[in-house]
Amino acid sequence: MSDSRAKKRMRLRGLIAKEFLQIWRDPSSLAIAFMLPVLLLFMFGYGVSLDAKRVPIGWVVENTTPETASFTAAFQQSEYFQSFHFADMAAAEHALLNRKIMGIIRLRGNFSSQLFKQNSPAIQVVVDGVDANTARLVSGYVQGTWNEWLSHLSRSRGTTLSRPVIAEQRIWYNSAVLSKDFLVPGLIAMIMTLTGALLTAMVMAREWERGTLEAMIATPVTMGEVLLGKLIPYYLLGMGGMLLSIAMAVFLFDVPLRGSFWVLLLTGTLFLLVALGMGLLISIIAKNQFVAGQAAIIVTYLPAFLLSGFIFNINSMPAAIQAFTYLVGARYFVAILQTVFLAGDVWPVILPNALALALMAAVLFALAAKKAPKRLE
Repeated sequence: MSDSRAKKRMRLRGLIAKEFLQIWRDPSSLAIAFMLPVLLLFMFGYGVSLDAKRVPIGWVVENTTPETASFTAAFQQSEYFQSFHFADMAAAEHALLNRKIMGIIRLRGNFSSQLFKQNSPAIQVVVDGVDANTARLVSGYVQGTWNEWLSHLSRSRGTTLSRPVIAEQRIWYNSAVLSKDFLVPGLIAMIMTLTGALLTAMVMAREWERGTLEAMIATPVTMGEVLLGKLIPYYLLGMGGMLLSIAMAVFLFDVPLRGSFWVLLLTGTLFLLVALGMGLLISIIAKNQFVAGQAAIIVTYLPAFLLSGFIFNINSMPAAIQAFTYLVGARYFVAILQTVFLAGDVWPVILPNALALALMAAVLFALAAKKAPKRLE
């Protein structure tokens, strides 16, 4: 029995060494595992932002007074706006129509006299709604700046601002409301989806194309040993890419890691097993590297990007699409990543999602084992 186990270990070590040698001879695998995370993190961390900054705003001031000067100055000092002044509404509307500005703030001639009167609108705000997300952000920023300036003016005059409701906002977990703190953790799931599924989608297909799979089946090596020999090297590559991504997120992009690193590592292992299982299943079925690569992108990366909650809110999707997202493994890992990074070890979020990942990994590996060729055809 011990001799049989020793032979199995020897065969498995040989298969793993063979796969590592194949990886070393194929620089594209190393590039996908380590260069792709760096490239994507730089692109999303520095190049992609959901924050509205330096938004061009047009001003129409019908009567210049100390109050109008003070109010416009509050916007000029803000990093969120870039101010442009127009002589009248017609000129401002023409600029808005040509998308030179994203909104118009109009201060009518009676701005100063109507400032503290009830039910008398003191300003008019017109926002370009073509980009609905930016329109909502601009409206919110204008409202916030207006309330802050009005309160400051009231205090400086020694008067009390009469408003029926005063909102005191508290933003938890991402108090600075930085989009990179939201995007970068979710991007780790996208990176692991690509590296895990895309790399393993090629391995069995490559053996099919080269005719070496038949040679391996003819040897004493079992199909289980073949699959393990394929998976272990790419698991190590995937975890290496994940550790690199976490290090860049924390030390380069200053994303807080409020939860446990070991929880992140364990759940990352579960998600990587899901990605590897999906890639392996695709590779076994496709039997062609080009087809396997295309299928891996369509079946794994695109659903992960669109339906995981990485960028688009799942609760805003139609009910049928929301139901479909439960089949996307990245949905569960994105929830874990954003929770562990920004909120901490919130177990009611972590445990159900980790359980779902473990179940998906078990199902995918069971399907891969069932579909794997057991004999020569």
